[in-house]
Amino acid sequence: MISGLEQATTGHVEFRGTQVQKPNADIGMVFQEYSLFPWLQVIDNVATGPEFAGLKKDKRLDIAAHYLEVVGMSEFARAYPHELSGGMRQRVAIARAFANDPEILLMDEPFGSLDAHTRVLLQKELLRIWESNRKTVLFVTHSVDEAVYLADRVVIISARPGRIGEILNVDMPRPRSRANPAFGRLTDHILKRLEKEVMGNSVASVPPAI
Repeated sequence: MISGLEQATTGHVEFRGTQVQKPNADIGMVFQEYSLFPWLQVIDNVATGPEFAGLKKDKRLDIAAHYLEVVGMSEFARAYPHELSGGMRQRVAIARAFANDPEILLMDEPFGSLDAHTRVLLQKELLRIWESNRKTVLFVTHSVDEAVYLADRVVIISARPGRIGEILNVDMPRPRSRANPAFGRLTDHILKRLEKEVMGNSVASVPPAI
């Protein structure tokens, strides 16, 4: 709904004072699945946003090449998605989102299907990219550790029906260490809150944090 891909059944979403009713170039999206065009090479996948924006070929390829360098994928610019690992495909998806230069980047469990090691590497990669431009990122995850590691604010969503249960500021400097006692205390607090939500609801599913 925030991205304009779905319409709200009640209420509405506003961005810069305007109601969101359709996809907006200022709101980028990275899905849980890689959503790359399998028939396009990596650099052309990243360049699709600038192409839709009407930029000339040389300009959009320059933009795509820049963001591929940012995510460490320059040497695979002429590869096809099926030739890449899962983590590499997600790097390309992140590069494609940033190539559109959105004001807000929505990330829907983008690392959920990756192995633990790759997930940690891409968390660090995302923070490195974010440090260079400080765009607003709305990141949905079921991992409490990931939420505390990445976020400035953690929004806990209640069990069904989904509501905002609690908003927590993460007052820890970056880079964050998981060995920091404050990291452990906040993680424990969130886990206990989620456990309380689950135990108080007949549907035993862990609600996400944002």
